[in-house]
This record gives sequence, C-alpha cells and structure tokens, in this order.
Amino acid sequence: QVQLVESGGGLVHPGGSLRLSCVASGFDFRGTSMSWYRQAPGKERELVASITGPGISQTYAPSVKGRFTISRANAKSTVWLQMNSLQSEDTAVYYCNGGYTVARFDTWGQGTQVTVSS
Repeated sequence: QVQLVESGGGLVHPGGSLRLSCVASGFDFRGTSMSWYRQAPGKERELVASITGPGISQTYAPSVKGRFTISRANAKSTVWLQMNSLQSEDTAVYYCNGGYTVARFDTWGQGTQVTVSS
C-alpha cells in the first residue's frame, strides 16, 4: 500500500532554512508527479509545490515561489522541499502526496511540523 513518510521539520527563526524529505513506497514513484502540501492551524490544506515524474517541471504557490525548491531522486523514491527565507506564515504541518495539481492518494503521511518563530 501507499506509504509516505515526511521528515525534516523543526523550529527555525525567521529568515532561516529547512529541508524537508518525503520517502515514498507502494506505487510507481518514477512515473508519479509528487507534491508538497501544508496545513496551518485553522486553515485548509494547501498545495505548496509540485514536480513531474522525471523532475523536469515544477510549479509553486505564489506565496513560496522564489523561496522554496522542490526536487526528487527517483532512485531513492524521495522528494525534497528546500525552504529558504522562512517566514512566520510558513508555520504549518507539511505533507507530501502524489499528483501535480490534485492529491492523488487518499493516504497521507503523518506530516512534519515546521514552526517559524523568533
């Protein structure tokens, strides 16, 4: 079955950086676009960044464009989210899932908490 395991979150000061990882299994990772989502307290889950299967194309939410970078290593079934210039508004639980514009899997991982605070 589909498994998605996120890690790499933590507490960081404004302006700091974090790199999130998602290790996937149970599906054709190489042939599946992957995305990062986030959910802040009291808000709906939102799409943050996506990358196609070969890793050639990426897309970002306007709020993170220029600060976040999504990448992947198909040989490792892993997708990363490099987050720079973090702001308090980036505080959320971050999740990965399949798909480019819509979450492909009903299964979600446990997520990884990112807290940006001074």
